[in-house]
Amino acid sequence: MMTAKHHILERIKQVPRKSGVYIFKDTDGKILYIGKAKRLSDRVRSYFHASPPQTPKIVSLMSKVVDLEWIVTGSEVEALLAEANLVKEHAPKYNVNMKDDKSFPYIRITNEPYPQVLLTRQIVRDGSKYFGPYTEVKTLRETLKVIHNVFPIRSCSYRIDDGVIAQKQVSVCLDYHIKKCNGPCEGLVSEKAYNRMIQDVVKFLHGRTDSIVRDLREKMEIASGDMRYEEAALYRNQMNAVETFARRQRKVTASFDDRDIVGLAVENNDACVVIIRLRNGKILGREKVYLVGVGDEQPGRLVANFMGQFYLDSDFIPDEIVLPELPEDSESLSEWLRGKKRKRVYLTVPQRGEKARLLRLSRQNAVLLLEEYRRRRARRKELVPAMVEQLQSDLRLSVPPRRIEAFDISNIQGSDPVGSMVCFVDGVARKSEYRKFRIKSVRGADDYAMMREVVYRRYRRLRSELATLPDLILVDGGKGQVGMAISALQALGLTYVPVVGLAKRLEEVYLAGNPEAQSIPKSSPGLILLRRIRDEAHRFAITFHRQRRGKTMTRSVFDDIKGVGPVTRNRLLSRFDNMQTIAEASSKEVSEKIRIPMRLAEEIIASAKSVSSSLSRKIGAKPKP
Repeated sequence: MMTAKHHILERIKQVPRKSGVYIFKDTDGKILYIGKAKRLSDRVRSYFHASPPQTPKIVSLMSKVVDLEWIVTGSEVEALLAEANLVKEHAPKYNVNMKDDKSFPYIRITNEPYPQVLLTRQIVRDGSKYFGPYTEVKTLRETLKVIHNVFPIRSCSYRIDDGVIAQKQVSVCLDYHIKKCNGPCEGLVSEKAYNRMIQDVVKFLHGRTDSIVRDLREKMEIASGDMRYEEAALYRNQMNAVETFARRQRKVTASFDDRDIVGLAVENNDACVVIIRLRNGKILGREKVYLVGVGDEQPGRLVANFMGQFYLDSDFIPDEIVLPELPEDSESLSEWLRGKKRKRVYLTVPQRGEKARLLRLSRQNAVLLLEEYRRRRARRKELVPAMVEQLQSDLRLSVPPRRIEAFDISNIQGSDPVGSMVCFVDGVARKSEYRKFRIKSVRGADDYAMMREVVYRRYRRLRSELATLPDLILVDGGKGQVGMAISALQALGLTYVPVVGLAKRLEEVYLAGNPEAQSIPKSSPGLILLRRIRDEAHRFAITFHRQRRGKTMTRSVFDDIKGVGPVTRNRLLSRFDNMQTIAEASSKEVSEKIRIPMRLAEEIIASAKSVSSSLSRKIGAKPKP
């Protein structure tokens, strides 16, 4: 039998000497790491035959890798694009990923004859243009508000083309009457004129507001000269909105080039990237991105990973990107960006001058934001919710019960018995740690013994894995269930873990070693938390029990006969009316109708006779001979 080590060594021999993407997987088939390479065979072998000492991150990764796959691409640029797409989709544990990148919003200009301009968090690859990603949603909404105040962009979601206009399938709405839309749905504005306006929107997003102000001023003066004062006032208001928005954008450089200034700060396993967007020499916006899975990655690799993910879906690419380090595979990145922008994009690492000053400013922002992020995360870890603190007081526990595991048993007179365990951390359900148990050692309706079995199995496993134990164990029931849980913990040497029972009838709380119910006020937040956790454990157990019972009820009496599968079972049910008709049939009849061997037909008839006889006895009738 081939071991995992031999399997991976055989796979390495098959890796081609071409550019592409390689994927490392663990025993469960879960993706651990995705990388790109100019020559796949050389890169993959370097992980397994590296002569210099490997970093702790690589050592940890390679200890879990049991399988690998690869995707061959036509060029290094295609490999870069494939890697960025796969990392964004799967977010592997050992890759550097942008935190919350799937929820970053974009401004989308749809690919239609009369395009819409809208905020979206979902990328649809249909030729639409995307500006972003934006990490400051408040600034983004302000930008969109100005756009919709200045430009009469349609707000409806219809796809408007010549056919819709000719057939008049839709008509103008209120936006047309209040001058917020020019009525493309009824052909009141030409496609050419509407798309000229969309080009102005693109200019606005790129910070080119001077030409927009000039056009609005000219229209205002013409309308005023023709005594169309209401229309002139509308142009004046639009012009004021653009000028007010432009005044917020501070001029920071004499150059009018479009640039992104990328600052990077790294501390331990955390990193923050700040992107200052300069358009037309002004600060158009500042975006911040936190990176996870940083480990001991080199700055050049971090920058390359960030750029691949940040610019993947965006059409908002500048002429120049100022970086703290030259990224790994910078030539491939430059070529990829040039393909997206259809123009050369310069990647520069300045050492002095104005660009270096802006780079220092961006890095200072990144350092401050990373410190604040780490402080905020530390505060969240230290913060104990009020309900948990109250529960500690109610139960007189030595430590706050931040991690609570609750158990419940579900069965009907001992049939299909199951147990459930739910986990709450700081009063919040952690569903990934819920567990289900099938009762194995208990026969009959003995809830106490079932509770002991479930608690014992749970903490025997945690003890063997050296996993985190709960601060409090909650069982659904009174003194009996609490006693059984304590008995299980004693057998494991874990009596220091506190156990509490919550009885359903009077919502009484029972502590280990105390035969009397505790007097906790019904309105106590601690008791409310206990009830919520107990009810969730009960719901989880009931759901599992119903699933088990449903499978038992739908199980066929013929499932135990070797050679009877789903196809044979379905033929029996379709060619015979009921169990009685199968029992009364001859083996030859069953064999011919179902197309099975005579021996199998005899076993089926014998099983049917047994069931038919049992049913007859239950209803007091005599079975047919």
